[in-house]
Amino acid sequence: MRAGLLLATSVLIVLADVGANAATQNVLFNATIAPTCTLTIVSNGLLAASPDLQTLSSKLSGGASGSVSLTTTGGVDLSVDPVTVVTAPPADVSATSWTPTYSAAGSHTVAETGGSTTLNDPGVSTVTVHLVGTKGGSDRFTSGNYQATVTVRCE
Repeated sequence: MRAGLLLATSVLIVLADVGANAATQNVLFNATIAPTCTLTIVSNGLLAASPDLQTLSSKLSGGASGSVSLTTTGGVDLSVDPVTVVTAPPADVSATSWTPTYSAAGSHTVAETGGSTTLNDPGVSTVTVHLVGTKGGSDRFTSGNYQATVTVRCE
């Protein structure tokens, strides 16, 4: 009887191995990339005076635009803020109208503008920044050092 019991147990073990089912599951991976933008100053600009001393401009002969490197995931707006920080010689007491503009080349092509531009695509671009300061009427820029800050915004 013992031999029969041992044989029956062995057969049951073999049958249990043959009937095993394989199982699989899928593991999902998700990611969310928020719109991001990085701005890095490449070079500051330089203002030159017009012969009549009514204009200071990065666009005049002797002036130079500023340059900013832009890297974005897309889904952002690019703009320049109105000029709020200006240093002028004490003798310059008349009002100056400051007009910042920018353009972009590279992954994004933006014609010169002072408004906001939506950048939908990811990529790297060079943003060229200009600034023009003008005096009205008979007012003129006086001798001395001038400095104005243009804030480039990407959000």
